[in-house]
Amino acid sequence: MSSSTEDDTKNETEVAVHVPLKIRTHSVVGSSSDSDDYTAEVAGALVDVEGVCYADYRLEQYAHSVLDFSSQYGIDLSISYTAPNITGRPSKYPEYGDFPQTFAMRTYGDWWDKAPSRLKEIHPQSLPAVPSEDFIVLYFEDYVIPDEIAIFETFNPGAVIRIWSYTITKTWICLWEDMEFYSRPPYTANRARRFSPPLKRIQLPTKTIRLEFNHKRLHYYTEIDAVLMSGRKFNMGNLQTLLDFHERQRKGSILSKLQNMKFRPICKDNYQTRLQHFLDHDLDKFMSAVNEVQIKTTAKDQEVTRVSKVDLKDMPFDIVLKIFSYLDLISLFRVGQVSRFFYDVSTHPLLYSEINLKPYWHLASSELISTLAKRATVLKKLDMSWCGCTIQTVSPTEFKKFIQQRGDTLTHLRLNSSKFLNSSCIETIGIVCDNLKELSLRNCSLSPPLLNFSCLANLKNLDRLDLFQTVIEQDLLLTMLESNPKLKHLNLAFCNVAVNMDDVAVHVSEYNKQLISLDMWKAHYLSAHGLLALSKCHDLEEVDFGWCLREATLGDSLKEFLINCPKIKKLFLAAVRGLTDRDLEDIANLCPNLEQLDLMGVLGISKERYYDILQKCKKLQLMDLSFCDNIMDYEVAMWSQNFNVNIKCCHVPNDIR
Repeated sequence: MSSSTEDDTKNETEVAVHVPLKIRTHSVVGSSSDSDDYTAEVAGALVDVEGVCYADYRLEQYAHSVLDFSSQYGIDLSISYTAPNITGRPSKYPEYGDFPQTFAMRTYGDWWDKAPSRLKEIHPQSLPAVPSEDFIVLYFEDYVIPDEIAIFETFNPGAVIRIWSYTITKTWICLWEDMEFYSRPPYTANRARRFSPPLKRIQLPTKTIRLEFNHKRLHYYTEIDAVLMSGRKFNMGNLQTLLDFHERQRKGSILSKLQNMKFRPICKDNYQTRLQHFLDHDLDKFMSAVNEVQIKTTAKDQEVTRVSKVDLKDMPFDIVLKIFSYLDLISLFRVGQVSRFFYDVSTHPLLYSEINLKPYWHLASSELISTLAKRATVLKKLDMSWCGCTIQTVSPTEFKKFIQQRGDTLTHLRLNSSKFLNSSCIETIGIVCDNLKELSLRNCSLSPPLLNFSCLANLKNLDRLDLFQTVIEQDLLLTMLESNPKLKHLNLAFCNVAVNMDDVAVHVSEYNKQLISLDMWKAHYLSAHGLLALSKCHDLEEVDFGWCLREATLGDSLKEFLINCPKIKKLFLAAVRGLTDRDLEDIANLCPNLEQLDLMGVLGISKERYYDILQKCKKLQLMDLSFCDNIMDYEVAMWSQNFNVNIKCCHVPNDIR
């Protein structure tokens, strides 16, 4: 899926070089065969022409720790399906199946994009051909020059689309990108995979790797057991030599060679005279010849030559502006360097009414934010998700200044996994951005002391609030619900354990009756009482109560909820152990618009009830029956074919999620 490559690739020593060396081309396992980097063997080490020393052996090491991630299936209080499970040696590979000891993420396929809560991308032309949906950043103990990264995938492989390296020069380099993601058939083999794609060869040591994922083509959740990085051990004693060499290389190969040779051009006496003569007499003629287009036409008996001058400035400004509006952010900056006219067009404020820096997370910096503040005078939508991850390239002070300058016109603000945020930034958002309709703070605070959200209570116009995996105090959350009666989409998945979802449900039923989608996945303390309260929200089309109603005794609460919410299209009830045959009868009879149904891990239900749902819910597209009992594989295959419904049904003999 992500690649057709499988199983492709199967101490510090300080050396002072003062003797003649036999130079040869050194080929490293897993590296490009056309490399022209020259090295020399000296006393058990490898020394290149710049004097940088590497060990003569390859070091293999598994990930030591997780620095950052965008989402995980498990909760922090558990060891099941959490990000730290990706560290260390494989615990399950080469076994294939659903294992709680692995790392899994929140979504799979494109089902979340088909739900009522789906999001439209901000400035979509800035997205790469294969956009990233999730990431994880891994830390290794030793610096190496990477030549292989092996990812041990134990369930539904095929989501990895990019591998990044954070080098010792404090820059991110993309080592591999799956450019054939959409053209290659999905990976469908039901077996574990050691995925080791060919890497771009670099000569910069690293101990930090970032994996990016796209789940669109996954049949079900992907799971990763471990990550192995291999490469030449780097001698840290040569760090400054390497940094100096990299700085010279950054200037360009020709210029750096000239500098090494201490080259100085020898100008003849008449050189300046000739140059001045050209500038005074011939430059205008030269420019005229370049700009003129000769159009020749032939008449009956004579040839007529007409000279016309074509200038982009003659084109209506609105048309040029419209053309430029299709450019991504990087192209806008590049085209502005062509001419003064292009610069004036490319810096027009209307081209910066929407800014999406998520695809440029590795380039985002305080300097870029400062430049955008000068151009985006009518900014409406801003996405700075993933910016500042792992390394502080974006200053909280500069972001705060940006919001103070441009935040009063913002209607959409996404700051998912933005680690540069501090209490002062959040306070500024709450004070300045009073026109916000959408605020997304997914995975922004893992513990209460980090951020203070109290100023967000000033926001009054929200119709979307996303606090997935973000810690927030209950009193503040309830105040925000009261202050935003137009709220239509609310995501409280992985919410703080101190937040009682029954209290939230009562508040929602009183103050947010226009709600369309509500995500309480893996939240806490939702009971039949809260479910009955939510039945007052008659416009609900999407609810996720997975793992939230896990131990609740539902009684007639689900029936009452479904009767009063007839618009339900997505109903997720994963691991709700209190469900009975009668509840599934109610789903079959009361949900004519149902498109997605998740019953993963529901036990004790007769197969006739599943069949009733398939028969009566004519719009059903997805049904998750994984780890449900009383179902045979042949029955699932027959149902899928007869009803044209995508049925998920994993029967891996492991503990239920």
